Amino acid sequence: MTSRHMCILMGLVVGVVVGTPVLAQQEQLAAGERVARLVAEPARLSIEAGDTVDLAVSAFDAQGGRLSVAARFAFPRNALRVGFRPGDGRTGLNRSVTGLLAGEYEIVVTVVLPADSDAEPATARVAVSVSWPPVDRVEITADPGTLFQGTTLRHRAAAYHADGTQRPEAPVVWTSSDSAVASVDRFGQLTANSTGSVTLTAMIEGARSTVDYTVVPFPATRLEITGGLDDARTGDVLRFAPRATDANGDPVDGIPITWTLTFTPDDSINAPGASGQIVDGAFVGEVPGQYTVIASAGPLNARRTVDLRPRNIVREIELRGRGTVRETHSADLWVFEGRDGRDYAITGTWRASGKAYFWDVTDPTNIFKTDSIQVDARTINDVKVSPDGRYAALSREGASNRRNGVVILDLADPAHPRIASVYDDGLTGGVHNMFATDDYLFALSAGDKYIILDVRDIENPTYVSEYNHPDSRVHDVWVHDGIAYSAEWGNGVVVVDVGNGKWGGSIENPVFVTNVPYPVGRTHAVFPYFQEGTGKFYLFLGDEIMNRRGHPFVGLGGLNPYDPETGDGGIPSANSGYIHIIDFTDPMNPKDVARYQVTEFGTHNIWVEDDLLYQAYYEGGLRVVDVSGELMGNLAEQGREIAVFKAYDPLGYIPNAPMTWSAQPYKGHIFFSDLNSGLWAVRVMPKEQVMIP
Repeated sequence: MTSRHMCILMGLVVGVVVGTPVLAQQEQLAAGERVARLVAEPARLSIEAGDTVDLAVSAFDAQGGRLSVAARFAFPRNALRVGFRPGDGRTGLNRSVTGLLAGEYEIVVTVVLPADSDAEPATARVAVSVSWPPVDRVEITADPGTLFQGTTLRHRAAAYHADGTQRPEAPVVWTSSDSAVASVDRFGQLTANSTGSVTLTAMIEGARSTVDYTVVPFPATRLEITGGLDDARTGDVLRFAPRATDANGDPVDGIPITWTLTFTPDDSINAPGASGQIVDGAFVGEVPGQYTVIASAGPLNARRTVDLRPRNIVREIELRGRGTVRETHSADLWVFEGRDGRDYAITGTWRASGKAYFWDVTDPTNIFKTDSIQVDARTINDVKVSPDGRYAALSREGASNRRNGVVILDLADPAHPRIASVYDDGLTGGVHNMFATDDYLFALSAGDKYIILDVRDIENPTYVSEYNHPDSRVHDVWVHDGIAYSAEWGNGVVVVDVGNGKWGGSIENPVFVTNVPYPVGRTHAVFPYFQEGTGKFYLFLGDEIMNRRGHPFVGLGGLNPYDPETGDGGIPSANSGYIHIIDFTDPMNPKDVARYQVTEFGTHNIWVEDDLLYQAYYEGGLRVVDVSGELMGNLAEQGREIAVFKAYDPLGYIPNAPMTWSAQPYKGHIFFSDLNSGLWAVRVMPKEQVMIP
């Protein structure tokens, strides 16, 4: 499972000065205790979204002398980007600040002190005001169809700045040149009242766009609904189509259809607030009952009723074995068949001492540790094994010399791997995630880009190429059929040709294909999946939001073990976010079609195989979900959940606090890592056969 790893942000991103030798770092920490004041210049920033300004920060002692110290910069990541200034390297306290989202914000700069210090760290606060640039143009799009008398066409307006960026949530003022011919509401729905000519106008902050229509008489006399099914299961997507005919029985094309539905609940339930949805004739119901689908056009209506029954796919899940880790947090895992024919797993450790553990999992009921390797790092977030089992890779963060990089392991003896090489050129800022093929390793560099290494000679890995998406932060990358899909936080998913060739890319020359933006999300993980049954290609995108602000139960949050002396720690983390499902069958026209959302929990790593989603849902545990057939709506409400397992361990690093990090199906079992208790193996039991007389 790729290590789309935890970033403990609590809504903020923390940047720490890096790039200095160990001795200098120690001197900076010691100097931090002598800081009397921390000064930011300017103390207030005004930025137009998209622009970048400089911020200078200086530390002074009580006598006014300037000090060289380390500092953390905390800021709202969705609204600001704070980075090192070009030419400064990755040292010093000066920063560049880029505005992303209009509003009033604050950057908090805090001096870093030694771990054993009792001093109060000096702090500076910088007010930041971000404004939008002027709207340069407006573009109108309309639903398909002809504006016949008595019909309605919905329109949408998008506002763009001069640099081509889109203004989010731009307020639109819609007007009609002649309401007697066609009237428009505040949502852009234009309804034809009589025949004639009319102009629709969309205005956003002084910029405008228009569409001209000629309304003609409504030609149809009959409307019916075709397609779909009369009986189905919750979660099944049924596609209905309208058929309009004139007085002669001939088909009439181009009539705009308004789809609605009504719901009569099954006797065994109470009707929920939203029982189903229908979009352009595609219908899904999320609870059992009878649904009536209604198509309306002008004076005509047509109806079809569908009876939906429960999916009834819940199965028992059985604990098979464990590889217990209680002395520290565990991170990612990877399960593989070694070249000796036995099965193995590798697990990393998070915010610890740089250890990776190696397990024999040939018998999941008898998992045992075969070896461990300690590297210079605080965290081994990601572990990967090549498909051929020839090598493994460990990612490093928090190395003592700040040259993090990746550690390549020779798996000739998979029970006792040896370090073949370390590669850190261009990867000194920390490697958070990787993706391994037989010949190449994709490694993230400081969350800024990914570098591609040739690892055919694991003793001497070499640089091949890299991809750095403009104005973006990358957290995950997964490669499928020569296409790299990277999760890039607010920018959503970036798609790059790294050898597929359809867009002219190669491993030596990555070529950008497209971007699926998610500006309001925290796109942390991505898993591409081709569904053989439908021929659709889906992208599963996971949020990682390390808080529950805005939820009725915000949670207390915490990732440290209980300290009996202070009473601090021992509290499970609070997370939120869900899985977004994108129909990516047409890469140039991606569609957001479904979600998998379980409230009061947050998602982490994703694996999809054989129409099953194996979702690491942090506090929500391991969740196995049916993702067969066309997907639409919220899968969690449709009876698609097959099994759930939460890793309660009364002796865990944080006791009885499930925090599932990654899951991987392997040879009939599911292996997953838990942040607080290590490696687990479970099995979903076969569904009981019910004999019907």
